[in-house]
Amino acid sequence: MNKKIFFKNRKATFNYEVFDKYTAGIILKGTEIKSIRSSLITMNSSYCIVDNNAIYVKDLNISEYEFGNVNNHEPKRKRKLLLNKREINQIIKKVSDKKLSIIPLNLFVSDRGFAKIQIALCKGKKIYDKRESLKKREVDRTLRQNFKNI
Repeated sequence: MNKKIFFKNRKATFNYEVFDKYTAGIILKGTEIKSIRSSLITMNSSYCIVDNNAIYVKDLNISEYEFGNVNNHEPKRKRKLLLNKREINQIIKKVSDKKLSIIPLNLFVSDRGFAKIQIALCKGKKIYDKRESLKKREVDRTLRQNFKNI
């Protein structure tokens, strides 16, 4: 499957420990897909909620399309995610049992032109875990530089 990632939430992998990943479609209105293709997206503070056996993404800021008219979309509205009933039930069970959060990781457009979002079941990292991951990243970087110079 060929996909072009329009936005990747890099803070999510730093602030959260990722357990399971799911790919979901998004219900969009009007000019939102044009804004996504123009990369007018902010996903840094977005998260997902469960409401009436459906999963919604909140605080996903899709800016208004610049060539749109009066019927432009609302930038920070609650958007429904399209998942199978089995996947929704799995996610709801894991979120309630293990106290996990649902965080969007990246947003892309599929081969057929549909906007998709990759969500993950995550647990927040402690400060010492974040420091540990920074140290590990720094060690990996210095090792790569040393091998590059040889």
